[in-house]
Amino acid sequence: MLSTALGALIGSAIDGADGDDPTADGAIIGAATATVARVLVPMAFTYFVGWAVLKGVSSAKDALLGTESGERANSR
Repeated sequence: MLSTALGALIGSAIDGADGDDPTADGAIIGAATATVARVLVPMAFTYFVGWAVLKGVSSAKDALLGTESGERANSR
């Protein structure tokens, strides 16, 4: 709720800087952007952590077995 209100205030301030039109449309766009960011940022963070874990597991496996993942696939 607070992030949506903050997004609306920032959007309104940015839209009102030129002074041509009312700031309501900027507030709506700012609130929508804050709502979308509230959903996308955790998803992107989760994806990055998952990728880093998979990369680390792959590197650890290669270090333990002494082979690259691609080398074993090509030797078959």
